[in-house]
Amino acid sequence: MGRVTVRRAVERVSPNGRRRRVDALAAEEPLELRVNGKALAVTMRTPGQDVELAHGFLLSEGVIGTPQDISIARFCEGTGPDGMNTYNVLDIALADGVPPPDTGVERNFYTTSSCGVCGKAALDAVKLKTRYSPALDEVRVTPEALTGFPDALRERQKVFESTGGLHAAGLFVDGELLVVREDVGRHNAVDKVLGWAVLQNLVPLRGAVLMVSGRASFELVQKAAMAGIPVLAAVSAPSSLAVELAEEQGMTLIGFLRGDSMNVYTGGERVLETA
Repeated sequence: MGRVTVRRAVERVSPNGRRRRVDALAAEEPLELRVNGKALAVTMRTPGQDVELAHGFLLSEGVIGTPQDISIARFCEGTGPDGMNTYNVLDIALADGVPPPDTGVERNFYTTSSCGVCGKAALDAVKLKTRYSPALDEVRVTPEALTGFPDALRERQKVFESTGGLHAAGLFVDGELLVVREDVGRHNAVDKVLGWAVLQNLVPLRGAVLMVSGRASFELVQKAAMAGIPVLAAVSAPSSLAVELAEEQGMTLIGFLRGDSMNVYTGGERVLETA
């Protein structure tokens, strides 16, 4: 799997004693994102699908809305100790007429793999206005369909199976799982999914359900809203601000989607009665 995983020696300790073995770890490396040659953000991510990540990040920050808003994405020169290109600096050139990011989008050095908004330069920039409001989306989904999504997502988490250390996000439309992306950062996994959708010219994502493997945080609701996604489902809990934002954006927010049950926090009209 290349740089997606790293193999390291580990000492296994159990009641049966100690033994040495080789373990697979999820790779985590910094990615510096530049726009028109100017540094915009540094995020800790699992290498792979970096161009998707950049497209999804810029969509969720309100910089772009279509693939035509970007003219080119290219990796800059940068070598590691082995003299090889690290592919950790990605420059995005916006198309003519596309305004550059507002100063509020700039990050105070970097975002961690656990938080997608920690480094915001301006608190007012945290709440963004979507150009693809999900409020009027009339999609309906059955509980039976929803309860099958976590298993479908897990079956496609190939890197998680070998490392146990990655978050995942998946996009469902009409019950079909279109794409799955994994990353050490839950917000990066979502950005990669959204970036894939941008590159496939599928945004706005009308009628879609975004399924995430962890909790539903504020920034994930924001990212889903910016892509026009009407339903966000998570296997764990949402935060209070996530619920507030989902209600404000007219989204359906589902948490604790496990087994045959779930909690519907907002937008319950989109979840049909059990057959």
